[in-house]
Amino acid sequence: MPIQRTKQIVIVGGGYVGMYTALRLQKRLRGELRRGEVAVTVIDPQSYMTYQPFLPEAAAGNLEPRHVVAPLRKVLNRCRIVNGFVTRIDNASRRVTIRPAGAHTAGVPERDIEYDMIVVCLGSISRTLPIPGLAECGIGFKTVEEAIFLRNHVLHQLDIAASNPDNETVRRRALTFVFVGAGFAGVEAMAELEDMARDACKWYPTIDDREMRWMMVEATDRILPEVGPEMGRWTAEALRRRGIEVKMNTLLKSAEKRRIVLSDGEEFEAGTLVWTAGVKPHPVVKESDLPLDDKSRIKTTAELTVEGLDGVYAAGDNAAVPDLTDTGDFTAPNAQHAVRQAKRLADNIVADLRGKPRKPYVHAYVGSVAGLGLHKGVANVYGLKLRGLPAWFMHRTYHLSRMPTVNRKFRITMDWTLSAFFRREIVSLGELEWPRQEFELAAGRQRDI
Repeated sequence: MPIQRTKQIVIVGGGYVGMYTALRLQKRLRGELRRGEVAVTVIDPQSYMTYQPFLPEAAAGNLEPRHVVAPLRKVLNRCRIVNGFVTRIDNASRRVTIRPAGAHTAGVPERDIEYDMIVVCLGSISRTLPIPGLAECGIGFKTVEEAIFLRNHVLHQLDIAASNPDNETVRRRALTFVFVGAGFAGVEAMAELEDMARDACKWYPTIDDREMRWMMVEATDRILPEVGPEMGRWTAEALRRRGIEVKMNTLLKSAEKRRIVLSDGEEFEAGTLVWTAGVKPHPVVKESDLPLDDKSRIKTTAELTVEGLDGVYAAGDNAAVPDLTDTGDFTAPNAQHAVRQAKRLADNIVADLRGKPRKPYVHAYVGSVAGLGLHKGVANVYGLKLRGLPAWFMHRTYHLSRMPTVNRKFRITMDWTLSAFFRREIVSLGELEWPRQEFELAAGRQRDI
C-alpha cells in the first residue's frame, strides 16, 4: 500500500483571518494533525497577531502594548510558524516564495514552500498619495510598533515645548498635531492621544493645554461613516467641544519640512502628522497569478474560495467577499467580518478535505463601537445608538470579549483595573527607536582616545 503524502495547508498572513483560520483548523483537524495526514503552516513577518482595535488605548498608555498582541507560537501550538515576508504567490506551480526573517542581515536566500491548499490573507497596507513631504514626516497607525512610536513622539513634543519656553515658533510647531483620515483608526487614535496629552500637561507647568492644537482633516463630508450619519455628526460635535478642529471636505496638499498646506488655503507648521486615510490590499496580491478585481482584491466566492481555482481560499482585507445580506456588494474590510470569515473558511477547508459540501459566508453587520478617550465613546449596535460613558463601556466590553486567549483577556482587565487607581505614565521612551545610539557614542569616543 503506497504511503499517503501529508496534505500541506499554507496560510499566508497571521492577522485576524490567518490566526483564527489556523486556530479553527487546529480544533477541527486535531486527529489528522496528530496522525500527520495534514500539516498547517502559517507564514507572517511577525510572530504575533495584533488586535488593532486596542491600538489607540496602547498608544494612550491605558494598555501595555504586549497585551494587545497574541503570540502565534503559543496560540497555534499544533501549527508550523514561519516568520518571513512572502514575495511571490505562484498558484500555477503551487508554491509561495518567502524571504525568511533575518535574510537582509545574514544573507539567507529566498526559499519556496509548496502547498496543496492555500489561504491568502495578507491583509492591507496604508493607502498613501503622492503628497510632497508625506513620506518623510507622516506616521501610520496600523501596527503596535507605530502605536508605541506615536505615543513616544507625542510626549516628546511636550518635552520640546517645555524645554523652549522663549521660542514661540518651536513651541507652536511641537504642540500642533494633525491627523488625516476620519475613519475608526484616525478618530480613535486622535481622541485617545489628545486625552492623554491633555492629562500629561498637568506635569508640564510651562504648558497650558489650551496651547495645543489638534486637527482632524477629512476629504469627505462626514466622519466615522461606520456608525451612521447621526452618530458621526455627534462625534464631530463632541470633538469640537474638546477644542479639536474637525475639517471636512478638506485635503492635505503638502507637508514638506513639516509645513502643512491644506486645500482650504490654510498653512502652518506641525510637529506631528498622522496618516490614516484608508488602506489598500497587500502588493504581493497584485503581483500574484490570482484573479483580481478593479481594486486589486482577490475575486472570492461566497464560500470564500477563489473564483475558478481549486484549493485556494481568501478572506479579509485582500479579498472581495460577496455580501449576501442587503448591506452592499461586498463585505466591509473590518475585524467583525474577518473573524467570522475565518471560522467559515476553516470549516469549508475541513468540508473539502472530508468530501462534504461547503457553506457560504453570511453575516449581517451588527453595528460599530468607537472609543473617544477615557469614559467617552460612540456606538450604533443593532440600531441602538449610545454615546458617552455607556458607549465607552460597550466598546471595552465588546473588544475584550473578542481578544484571543484568556491570558490576554486577564492582562488587559488588570491594566484597566490598575489605571482606575493610578495616573497614566507620561514617560517618553523615544530612545527605543535607536537602542545602540549610546553605545555607538561611547565606542566612538573610545576610538578617539
